[in-house]
Amino acid sequence: MSSSVTNRPTSLYGGQAGRRITVRDIAAAKERGERWPMVTAYDAMTARIFDEAGIPVLLVGDSAAMVVYGYDSTLPVSVDDLMPLTAAVVRGSSRALVVADLPFGSYQASPQQALETATRFMKEAGAHAVKLEGGRRVIPQVEALVSAGIPVMAHLGLTPQSVNALGGYRVQGRGQSGDELMADAKDLEYAGAFSVVLECVPVDLAERVTASLSIPTIGIGAGPGTDAQVLVWQDLMGLTASPAKFVKKYFDLAGEMDKAVRAFADEVTTGAFPTSEHSYR
Repeated sequence: MSSSVTNRPTSLYGGQAGRRITVRDIAAAKERGERWPMVTAYDAMTARIFDEAGIPVLLVGDSAAMVVYGYDSTLPVSVDDLMPLTAAVVRGSSRALVVADLPFGSYQASPQQALETATRFMKEAGAHAVKLEGGRRVIPQVEALVSAGIPVMAHLGLTPQSVNALGGYRVQGRGQSGDELMADAKDLEYAGAFSVVLECVPVDLAERVTASLSIPTIGIGAGPGTDAQVLVWQDLMGLTASPAKFVKKYFDLAGEMDKAVRAFADEVTTGAFPTSEHSYR
């Protein structure tokens, strides 16, 4: 039996393949109807934890603008800001497909600009795919990247880089705009995108898009009918003070961190730490 067969993961989430997940594995999961999780990651340590947990795709999102750099939107973050984060996530993982977000202003100007930016993420940071926002207006960019051998994850619905044009963080795809989103999704599939994120769109629209595409859809605020789900890890761990409606908090990490750092501070001020157990002779 060939190594390509023996190394095929039994499942996308949690399966052991002895190699990186590829876009072919993701396509196969769609064919067999397997749902899978994607989470963001921005450093080697958390990437290792998520990778060992079996998360098949890690997104180095431009959401780093808020959760890492402290901005109030994704717009200020740059390629140079995201490059070391992407490289860290690649180094910290061994199985997950690592997708790098192309930040605002790094691909919209032309297919050539998109190719130059994506090439940097692939060559310098080791990313395995890139993500960009937009529908038919970025089809030339998608085609250029795919022709160059760069896997592209698309992003429709609420596209945070266009928040000013959209009039804020609002649900997208209601009424006639839903038909436009469907057309965008089909065009992106035809252009060669291997998957598409659907953010903040009505449940019925997400289900229709998912059923109409042969590539997987990844939902965030799009209901349960997509092929996969993604969340920012700080949101799902409870670090975000006011998360969006679509976020489910799976752990109160902020509360636990508060307890831990207060306990440390109390022991330092009272002299209870360090003890001989934590000292060298």
